[in-house]
Amino acid sequence: MKEKITREFEKIFGSTDGAKCYFAPGRVNLIGEHTDYNGGHVFPCALTIGTYGIACKREDRLMRFYSMNFEKDGVIEVSLDEELKPDPSRGWTNYPLGIVWAFKERGLSLDKGFDMLINGNIPNGSGLSSSASVEVLMGFILCDIYGFKDITNQDLALIGQFSENNFNGVNCGIMDQFAIAMGKKDCAIFLDTNTLKYEYTPVKLIGSKLVIACSNKKRGLGDSKYNERRAECEEALKRIKTVKDISALGDLTAAEFDEIKDVIGDPILEKRAKHAVYENERTVRAVAALKANDIDTFGNLMIESDTSLREDYEVTGIELDTLVSEALKVDGVIGSRMTGAGFGGCTVSIVKDEAIDTFIEKVGAAYKDKIGYAADFYTVSVGDGPMVI
Repeated sequence: MKEKITREFEKIFGSTDGAKCYFAPGRVNLIGEHTDYNGGHVFPCALTIGTYGIACKREDRLMRFYSMNFEKDGVIEVSLDEELKPDPSRGWTNYPLGIVWAFKERGLSLDKGFDMLINGNIPNGSGLSSSASVEVLMGFILCDIYGFKDITNQDLALIGQFSENNFNGVNCGIMDQFAIAMGKKDCAIFLDTNTLKYEYTPVKLIGSKLVIACSNKKRGLGDSKYNERRAECEEALKRIKTVKDISALGDLTAAEFDEIKDVIGDPILEKRAKHAVYENERTVRAVAALKANDIDTFGNLMIESDTSLREDYEVTGIELDTLVSEALKVDGVIGSRMTGAGFGGCTVSIVKDEAIDTFIEKVGAAYKDKIGYAADFYTVSVGDGPMVI
């Protein structure tokens, strides 16, 4: 990939003098969905697929962007001297531009522009965080070529979330950027999103692998019901706080929630809050099971998680439901669930090695038969965070 993007960079921008190559991973969340903005725990890991980039500093104030994934957009030029604000006509570049804007908001202004080319092998709109991967990649590149030495990888995660919230208008939590910026090979990150306290937990799937099924139903977070779900949880929290002093739904145990849930007074809001509380507890139990090498319990908790996302949080849809239900019919599947924001995107399954080919064949055929178009499958490994390559 390094040779490929270097050749393309020279073709598009004329020279590779001073250019360096970079990589930032995608991520998949093994369990703990829609808990990150509710002050709960999540358990994501970085992947070995992600976004590759090559960039170099310019002598003028121009930023030039090119994506091999969106060749028809050509080179998109933006001056550092103009006011940076989101512009639909700039397409994908709103994500890296949001990072430049967020750096400036932190007092880290760029003295000169840059040329940047990217090529991602994360399916676009899949729910594997292609946007967060681009954000972390951009931040990592800026730190490297402009010498912002005091910015840590954890800072990059926070900057990425800040830009997505305040520049691109998506009210996301911290999980995606954190998992990508802080990724560690063969480990998932057990993260308390309320405190940002985290620990690395080895992912030892002896005799099994992670298989991601991409529904190929495109969705954008900004136009999904993501912000609506967040608002529903905030309203439920507000009502619970009238009887209990908590800062987030993640502060409650399932037993505590069941005692005071009637104060919410709305069946829909109650279901949303129930998912946030129960999913947080499931995530804590799942990590304990993984540490004890109890993969079967981990798999069962993944299935419980998916049921809750379908019935209480209502963020799945026929595409994801079909992928999970068909997965669970295949011998050798230990667990399966939707992952990401929902409304399309991907599922993640733990599948025994000897069953992977059968899994892809059977689930793929059933999905195409029911939905009318094909799903894509990826057998993935757990990788590191952003790096120079």
